[in-house]
Amino acid sequence: TGVNPAIDMQRYLIVASEAATAREAHRLSEQQFIEMSRMPGVVILDARSRQKYDELHVKGAINLSFPDIAIDSLERILPDKRVPILIYCNNNFLNAPSAFPAKLASASLNLSTYIALYDYGYRNVYELGPLIDINTSRLEFEPPLPQSSSSGSEPARMH
Repeated sequence: TGVNPAIDMQRYLIVASEAATAREAHRLSEQQFIEMSRMPGVVILDARSRQKYDELHVKGAINLSFPDIAIDSLERILPDKRVPILIYCNNNFLNAPSAFPAKLASASLNLSTYIALYDYGYRNVYELGPLIDINTSRLEFEPPLPQSSSSGSEPARMH
């Protein structure tokens, strides 16, 4: 077994613990997420794969797939570490298994994304907290979900 100075499990565990503490005050309800997303300068970050992002994402989100989160990509896409960033993941949505396939709770993309952004110095990161049925969500999606065939007053439905 060779030592690799570019991989540091002990530091990762320390950062993960610090991030977990900070994260508790940065989890948002669906309504808080919507309200914050409308504020000037806020970035909605989707860290899922480009394929899943293209299939369906929260309206206004930018895509930076988790494996692509690196010093250069963050400097290019999120140069201001003070900017408010909203994150969400597969485990926030029910009833859209193709676009939002469920992961183990302990392997949720929100966790790894929050920890990574925290490690890179981003402290203004907020996470969509609840598990939301996509059929009743008040969030807007792109591309738009098909409209219900009833009165038109019901939420959009995923078929």
